[in-house]
Amino acid sequence: MLHIQICQSNEQSGWLPLRHALWPDASQQEHQDEIDELLRQPQRYINFVAYDGQEQPIGLAEASLRSDYVNGTDVSPVVFLEGIYVVPQHRRQGVAAQLIEQVAQWGREHGCAQMASDTDLANLPSQQTHKALGFEETERVVFFKRQL
Repeated sequence: MLHIQICQSNEQSGWLPLRHALWPDASQQEHQDEIDELLRQPQRYINFVAYDGQEQPIGLAEASLRSDYVNGTDVSPVVFLEGIYVVPQHRRQGVAAQLIEQVAQWGREHGCAQMASDTDLANLPSQQTHKALGFEETERVVFFKRQL
């Protein structure tokens, strides 16, 4: 039986390893520092962990409220899906959809009419997942920088 909890502590079981699985290039300390920052701003950030029937963490969704312009949207504020991850053996079982619904409900409670997200142009599995979860592609962007 799947259940989802809001992360309210930096010791929330499973949050750190799920986060590290989603963003493996960051160190444990970088993840811990970000978790601490997210927890300091509960009015702006929400974080959910999904657990299976054996209380094992199997999924993560992190989201924020954004009042600045969000590409592809036409309202403000917007609930922005910062990250979503489901462990491979639990994918295609509705875990991500349930996490997204929790994020959507939180967004509605905070006056949002739209949810937005992004992913890398080369991350085709993430693009497919977003579409399966009801997102529609709004634009493609290439970012540039120049040293000064």
